[in-house]
Amino acid sequence: MARGKLIVFEGAEGAGKTTQLRLLAERLASRGVDCVTVREPGGTPVGDLMRTLLLDPEASICPPAEALLFMASRAELVARELRPKLSAGKVIIVDRFFLSTYAYQVVGRGLPEEDVRAANRLATGGLVPDLTILLEVPVALGMERADSRGARDRMERSGDDFHARVSQAFALFTSSDWQSAHPECGPIVRVDSTGPEETVFGGVAGALIDRLPETFSVLKEFQNR
Repeated sequence: MARGKLIVFEGAEGAGKTTQLRLLAERLASRGVDCVTVREPGGTPVGDLMRTLLLDPEASICPPAEALLFMASRAELVARELRPKLSAGKVIIVDRFFLSTYAYQVVGRGLPEEDVRAANRLATGGLVPDLTILLEVPVALGMERADSRGARDRMERSGDDFHARVSQAFALFTSSDWQSAHPECGPIVRVDSTGPEETVFGGVAGALIDRLPETFSVLKEFQNR
């Protein structure tokens, strides 16, 4: 059986990852593509416990512990969900992966890059996404969207300066030099997520068709012209 595909949605707070992931999963499933959605942190019983702790607004967690909790959740997800389902030929769509770790823990929190990359290698065992779709949104619009969801979680409450650093980090990730220096991230494409969700999805569909046509050509009716 052919290996499945691992697709990751990334972006700062309020970029629209959850909406675009849902649209992609629904439209693939309705066209006969066997797909699964998961999120980070979480996706397994252990990972969900870590998610509750990491996002708890009342939790006080130092940056190294925060990074290691994210990595532990990722290790469980890779071992128990991603690798088995990829081997079964499924398309897996993930809400956040290593780019978020780099943006939030390395750039946002100031942790040493090589330490975080080493921990990620241990957590993933070398698993690389087939494509990461980076949804771009200005910080102010993203936080406005996040606020519209209700009370902010612990990560969302990290302050304007923190989120500005995170947004700047995401802006770096599509450069060819950065990608060459970070092969563990796999190919990354940028999609503007400031517009209506269907327009954004048109960009998502186009990126998937351009990079992985053998799997995602079923989405061509949604591609922006």
